[in-house]
Amino acid sequence: MQVSEARRFQQLRGHLSYLKLNDAAEALNRVLDQARTERMSLTAALERLLEIEVEATEARKLAARERFACLPEPWTLADFDFAAQPGVDEKLIRDLATLRFLDDASNVLFVGPPGVGKTMLSVALGRAAVDAGHRVYFTTAAELAAKCHKAALEGRWKTCMRFFAGPKLLIIDELGYLPLPEDGASALFQVINQRYLKSSTILTTNVGIADWAGAFGDATVAAAMLDRLLHRAAVAGIDGPSYRLRGHQNQANAMRKGVNARVS
Repeated sequence: MQVSEARRFQQLRGHLSYLKLNDAAEALNRVLDQARTERMSLTAALERLLEIEVEATEARKLAARERFACLPEPWTLADFDFAAQPGVDEKLIRDLATLRFLDDASNVLFVGPPGVGKTMLSVALGRAAVDAGHRVYFTTAAELAAKCHKAALEGRWKTCMRFFAGPKLLIIDELGYLPLPEDGASALFQVINQRYLKSSTILTTNVGIADWAGAFGDATVAAAMLDRLLHRAAVAGIDGPSYRLRGHQNQANAMRKGVNARVS
């Protein structure tokens, strides 16, 4: 009987491994011991074994989504200090954090001067989407233009467009901070057009919507891009103090107090 049970155990582990349920196979001995100790039913023991496999699978999928997303920081919405940035519409941001805008392929535009939290909010929404199981990709406008330009030179334009059309949420950061190359605005338009009414885009920019034509050098392309972005969009204008400048000021004040304390 002991030899038979041992053989059954090895066969069961082999079945689990063959089905690529490797985490369940590794946990099998532990779960069986737990089942004997706690007098678990067969159903409960089996449920626990499969639960371990499901949790491990979900963890691997989450890690893969995180790697693909290329989010620059691990920010979440809990890290954002709404009290310190009164220019942010907190009610709007909380609504966006429900991710309902992804359901109808709506877009989000964060508009404001440097340092007011546009990137932090976009990353926080991206992180929420990753955690919810969506494919997200983060890039700057300059990086996107460079990748599209390289793809065009190498004959990979269609592949590049499929890549940028794929994620459920595409985050394009820092539009307007650096001048785009000659074909940069056109490439950006092509990406926006590929995603139009199919998936969502978050875009951060320091250029007011009324100034896009002048900023991008092509009024026709700018108008076409805005037409698609704003058709279904939430626009969050942020006009407030810079987080970075405030941080530098606080650090300077702390250093000044420390120097004064040593002198006295």
